Amino acid sequence: MTASDIPNANGSADTSPLPVIRQLVTTHDQATGKAVLASGRDTVWRNHRGGEAFMTEPFSTAQFPADLNDDADIRSHEAFVAAGKSKTTSLVREGGTVCRVVDLCPGNVPAMHRTRSLDYGVVLEGTVELILDSGEVHTMRRGDVAVQRATMHAWRNASDTEWARMLFVLQDCLPVQIGGAELIDDVNSVAMPGR
Repeated sequence: MTASDIPNANGSADTSPLPVIRQLVTTHDQATGKAVLASGRDTVWRNHRGGEAFMTEPFSTAQFPADLNDDADIRSHEAFVAAGKSKTTSLVREGGTVCRVVDLCPGNVPAMHRTRSLDYGVVLEGTVELILDSGEVHTMRRGDVAVQRATMHAWRNASDTEWARMLFVLQDCLPVQIGGAELIDDVNSVAMPGR
């Protein structure tokens, strides 16, 4: 079974059949200082690798620590998305953070990759295999967390019938040196859109 053979509940090739994700961003009322909603909307998904995976970024920051004053972070994220930066060759936002959700089709072909970042990956739905370039394979179930430290890895949906969903928080990190060589991003096999 290929990704194109898997029906989506909404009949669209632009999303998986898993539930829609709402992005709720809070801010402060300038007059009262109380918390209010700045925006609430469904996230926008992108098709990767012919339907093998779908990705969305509910939020990102351009710096760490983030600057929340005068909603600078909200404007920065909206400009980032509007400029198509989230569709470039890097999965990481230099100097900042990225919150990303990835849906994997049943039996997806794993895409080995590395990002110069510290990532937290949480399985939200299904069973996912974490595959390392050493040949190690580790099975993760709903609620399991992987701490990815700039290592070469891939994700495989272990089911042949059900979709899987993961939540990632990527944080830019300092250059990593192993054996005197600096590790660099290697996301070619992920086939970023727009390339």
